[in-house]
Amino acid sequence: MRSFLLFLPAFLLMAAAQAQPKNIRKWANEEILLKKDIRNAHTGICILDPATGKYWLQYQDDKFFMPASNTKIFTLFTGLRLLGDSLPAMRYAEDDTAVYIQGTADPSFLHPDFTYQPVKDFLTQTDKRIWLAPAIIKNKRFGPGWAWSDYADYYQPELNAWPMYGNVARINITGSAYTVTPEYFARDLQLVRETAPTEVLADRDERSNRFVLHYRTDDRSSHDFEVPFITGGNEQLAQRLQDTLRKAVGLLDKPVSAQSSILKSIPVDTLFEPMMHRSDNFFAEQILMMCSTMLGDTIDTRKTIRYMLDSVLQDLPQPPSWVDGSGLSRYNLITPRDFVYVLEKMYKTYPKERLWPLFPGGGKGTLRSYYQQLPGRLYAKTGTLSGCVALSGYLVTKSGKTLVFSVLVNNHDTTSTVVRRAVERFLLKVANG
Repeated sequence: MRSFLLFLPAFLLMAAAQAQPKNIRKWANEEILLKKDIRNAHTGICILDPATGKYWLQYQDDKFFMPASNTKIFTLFTGLRLLGDSLPAMRYAEDDTAVYIQGTADPSFLHPDFTYQPVKDFLTQTDKRIWLAPAIIKNKRFGPGWAWSDYADYYQPELNAWPMYGNVARINITGSAYTVTPEYFARDLQLVRETAPTEVLADRDERSNRFVLHYRTDDRSSHDFEVPFITGGNEQLAQRLQDTLRKAVGLLDKPVSAQSSILKSIPVDTLFEPMMHRSDNFFAEQILMMCSTMLGDTIDTRKTIRYMLDSVLQDLPQPPSWVDGSGLSRYNLITPRDFVYVLEKMYKTYPKERLWPLFPGGGKGTLRSYYQQLPGRLYAKTGTLSGCVALSGYLVTKSGKTLVFSVLVNNHDTTSTVVRRAVERFLLKVANG
């Protein structure tokens, strides 16, 4: 009996190993590695069974790739580790006559996605004089390696210590009529009528918050735009707060005291989910900035990254070049095996009931046109830059086994759709094989 019990674990491990499809490498070759439109690309694949620790497939998984928005997986893990249950909304201190406030990089303030606004409620209800203190911030308005010419594109809002409205102006153009939120950006706005068959467009000057709206005389349909605005310094921030609160906001020349309190805002998962589902770059960047405020009195993405790489991620298989929260930077270089390492850590740390909803599922979010055949069986983060397609996450096989995977493709010479469909066909075979 004792010998049988000693043999049983080995037998179970052998049975688990035999559950691995024998054709998995063949499927990878057929659908991706030797595929006509993709075979010249730089491709890495890593698939792990976390229950046994056995890799089902490793192909160039120790090579570095530009991960695009797969970088947000590192950001999600960092937020889960450092932010607690709710976002830090602001630092503040009070005395008998005044309240002193300082930004903590919370992106939810006055953002239309979030109805719960504790900072606005607090500042609106106080009868004390409001003083805005400067945050200690090392971040620049854009991340390292970002495209400078994308300053007016919705996916690249500026980064700052106290975001408002998501740091974008929301503009609707219907015929020759328009609305702008927040309204004060309508003060310096030009409306251009297009008689030629050009597109309806909202744009902004490179160096000022002067918006230019182009409309067509023959187009009466409604068009919505999000155009990033220049956040400026503390004077501009104080002015925006005054316009919002309709009360005076004074400026201080030094940060609030070390004994200041932190007012909390929305639950963290209500920010993590849209960050992952729609691949929100702004939320991702501000998450790492908020994390740095939990580590000290300075807002500094680099500090957050250094802390993570020197502590909970010190055992990454290949130390990455990780420079931002969103993946907009082409300076990011991460291996497929590193992604699997982080995903496995999350899988073993947080319950599936919490973790799965944070990732887009098949047919939802950035995967709304993909993996519709795997409802409830695939949860993954997409990533796309020019010449770069990435997908990393969790896959549940037809036998109920959960796999952790990462597929990164760089330097392809076809369309992103062709690559995404090829990866989809491969993973469908893995899931159902």
